[in-house]
Amino acid sequence: MTAENRTPPRTLAQPPLEEHPPRLHPRPLVASGAGAIEQTMLHAYRHMGVKRSLTLLRINQPTGFDCPGCGWPELDPKHRAAIEFCENGAKAVASEATRARIDVAFFAQHTIAQLGEQSDFWMNEQGRLTEPMVRRAGGTHYQPISWDAAFALVGQHLDAMASPDRAAFYTSGRTSNEAAFLYQLFARQLGTNNLPDCSNMCHESSGYAMSEAIGVAKGTVTLEDFEHADAIFLVGQNPGTNHPRMLTTLREAKLRGCTIVAVNPLDEVGNRRFAHPQEPADVIGQGVELASLFLQVKINGDVALFKGIMKEMLAHEDAAPGTVFDHAFIAKHTEGYDGFVHGLRAASWDAIVAGSGIDRDQIAKAALVMMEAKATIICWAMGITQHKNGVANVLEMVNCLLLRGNIGRPGAGACPVRGRSNVQGDRTMGIWERMSGEFMDRLGQEFGFAPPVPFGLDAVHTIHAMLDGKLDVFIGMGGNFLSATPDTERTAVGLQRCRLTVQVATKLNRGHLVTGEEALLLPCLGRTEIDEQAAGPQFVTVENSMSVISASEGRLPPASKKLKSEVAIIAGIAAAALGARTTVDWAALAGDYARIRRHIANVVPAFHDFEERVLVPGGFYLGNAARDRTWETADRRAHFSTTTIAAHDLHDGKLLMTTIRSHDQYNTTVYGLQDRYRGVADGRRVVFMNAVDMQERGLEAGDRVDLTSHAPDGTRFAARWSVVPYGIPRSNCATYFPEANVLVPLDSVADGSNQPTSKSIVVTVVRSPPVSSRAR
Repeated sequence: MTAENRTPPRTLAQPPLEEHPPRLHPRPLVASGAGAIEQTMLHAYRHMGVKRSLTLLRINQPTGFDCPGCGWPELDPKHRAAIEFCENGAKAVASEATRARIDVAFFAQHTIAQLGEQSDFWMNEQGRLTEPMVRRAGGTHYQPISWDAAFALVGQHLDAMASPDRAAFYTSGRTSNEAAFLYQLFARQLGTNNLPDCSNMCHESSGYAMSEAIGVAKGTVTLEDFEHADAIFLVGQNPGTNHPRMLTTLREAKLRGCTIVAVNPLDEVGNRRFAHPQEPADVIGQGVELASLFLQVKINGDVALFKGIMKEMLAHEDAAPGTVFDHAFIAKHTEGYDGFVHGLRAASWDAIVAGSGIDRDQIAKAALVMMEAKATIICWAMGITQHKNGVANVLEMVNCLLLRGNIGRPGAGACPVRGRSNVQGDRTMGIWERMSGEFMDRLGQEFGFAPPVPFGLDAVHTIHAMLDGKLDVFIGMGGNFLSATPDTERTAVGLQRCRLTVQVATKLNRGHLVTGEEALLLPCLGRTEIDEQAAGPQFVTVENSMSVISASEGRLPPASKKLKSEVAIIAGIAAAALGARTTVDWAALAGDYARIRRHIANVVPAFHDFEERVLVPGGFYLGNAARDRTWETADRRAHFSTTTIAAHDLHDGKLLMTTIRSHDQYNTTVYGLQDRYRGVADGRRVVFMNAVDMQERGLEAGDRVDLTSHAPDGTRFAARWSVVPYGIPRSNCATYFPEANVLVPLDSVADGSNQPTSKSIVVTVVRSPPVSSRAR
C-alpha cells in the first residue's frame, strides 16, 4: 500500500484527522485544587455568563437538580455543602446551560457532510438544539418539521414494519426514571424487548457477574460505608477524571486512617493525591495523599493480581488456621469454597506475576492490607469490565470479598462505580432486553396488556441486526450510539441501512450525521431547565450508584419554546405509533409525572409510596438483598467462582491497547482539548506508550503513528496518532475514545455479558508515512 492510498477516505462516522500534534506539558502532582477552581470558572463564565453561572449552586441540592454527570451519590442533606459539584460536573452543566443556540439558519447554512468535517469539540460548542429537524430521503440538510409531523412520521415507519422486533429503542444514562419507565412501556406495548442501553457498553459485566455470585446486579455499599472502611481498593478506575466527587469521600477516609490501594495500568494523578478545592490548606499546599500503595497492573492483569493477593492470604491462613478467612461466614452463606481453594493452590506464582505485571513483594503488601482490615470495600469501573474476561475480573474481586465476609456488614462490600447519573435507574425502570418474568407480569397487569416474551437485542446485537437488514427503525433516547459503540465504521453502515433513525438530544453530536434513509433530530429539555406541563412544573427522579432515589427539578428557562421534555416526546411518539391499540393514556402521563410515579410504585419493587418518599430531602434508599446477606441466587447462597488468568498474543511487537477518557470530556462529549492531568493539550488523537516500547520502535514524543487492530475477522486501521510517553506497563498503550472505537471489533465481547472489549485490543503501532500534498 503506497503512502498516497494507505489512509482510507474518512467518513462522517469519524472525526477529522488533526493537522498538528498536541502540546505536551508537565503533569501536575495533585488532582483538583486551584486548577479545578480555575477551569470551573472559565467554563461557567464562557458558556453561561456570570448570572447564569449561579445555577451551579443548585447542583445536587435537595431543592435543585441532579448533576447530569456521574452517578456518585450525595451526602445526607444535613451535611451537604453549598457547593456540591466537581469541575467535570460544572463542565456538564455549563455545556447544557450554554447561551449558544443551533437554529434553522444553522442547518440551512451547513450540509450534513460539511458538519462531518468538523471536530466533536466544535459540534458541542455550537450550542443547544432549538426545534425538531428532519432529513428527508436523499436530503443533504436537516430541515424544520413540526412536532406533530415528526411524531406522525415515526408512527408511519413503525406501523409499516413487518414485526415490532424490527425497531430498537436505545437509552443513555441521563434519562430520568420517569422517561425510562415510559420508554420501556412504549417499546413493550409496541411488542418488542429491543432495549439496548449504555450499560451494555460499561457495566454489563458487573451486573452479570454479581447476579451470578451474590444474586444482585448492583453494588452492595452505601456512602456511609466509606466512613467505616479500613481499606478501600480502587481497581481499574480514574476518579480524578471520571467521578471527581469520589475524591472527597476518599480524602475523608484517608484522613481518618483508612488505607487506600490503587490498581491501574496508568499512573493517574487522581489516584495519588487530591487537593479539595474548598479546603484552603489543600489548595495552598499539596493536598492529601490518597493511595498508600499503587499497583501498576498490566492491562487486563486483574484476575492474576487478585489470585496473587488471595494466594498470599491462603498461605497465612494455612500457617494459622482461622485467623485470616471468615469460616463462619463461608460455611453459613457460601458455596464453592473447596473448589475455589483447590484452584487457588494450583495457580502458579510464575503465572500470577507474569499475568499481573506485579512482583510478589508488592502483592504481599496488598494482601497484608486486606488481612489487617476489618472491613474492605473494592471499587471498580470500566477498566475491569471491558475485557473478554470482564465477568471473571468481577467474580475474582467478589471472591476476595467473600473470603473475609466483606459483604453485608458496615464498611465493606462491592462498589461498581457507574459512569452516568441515572444509568442504574434506567435498568431499575425496565430498560433491559432481558427483564425478569416477575417484572413483565406486573407491567402487564398494571397496564392491561401482554408484554412480549422473547428477549430483545442488546447494543452489539442491535448493530448486527442493522447490518443484516433486520432493523427498520432506530430511536436513540439521548447519548451518541454511533460513537459510544465499537467498530465505528460497521456501526455507521448499520445505521445507514435503517429506514428511519430518530435522535432525542440537547446538543449536536456526530451520531446525528450518520442516519437512516430518513432521520429526525428531536430536541429535548435539559436537566437544568424548568419542565412545565399541563399539571404545572414537574420534577423527575434519578437513582445514583448506591441505589438512592432522589428528585431533580430544573431551574433555568428552557433554551427554546419549541423544546419538549423526554417524557413528552416519548408520549407523543407512542400515541402516534400505537393509536387505538394502546391501553395507556399517554397524554395524561405526559401532563403529570406523578401519574407515572404511581404506576412505577405498582410495578417496580421497593417503590411503594414513591411520591411521598422521594419528596423527603435526600430521597430514599432502595435497599439491597446482598447487603442484608440475603442471596437471591437459585440456591440462596453466595458463590465462589473459579477463573483463569487471561492470555494475550502479543508476539511480533504487538501491544495491548486500552481506551480512556481525557479530562475534558464526559463519555463521548468533548468539552475541551486539555487533558491536564496527563500533560496533553490541544489534541486528542494521541497514543500513550511506555518509553522502552517507543525506543524499540524508534519513536519519540510527538511522532505520528498508524494503529492497526487485530482480530479473528481481520484488521482495522486508524491513521495519524501522536505518540505521548507515559507511565504505562511495557507492551501496553492507551488511546482516547471515541476516536479509537474504530479499532474495536464488533465481535470482540466479554464472555457471558456480551460487553465490548474496548479496554483490551491487540494493536500494532508503526510510523505514519509522510502526508503528500495531494492527501493533505
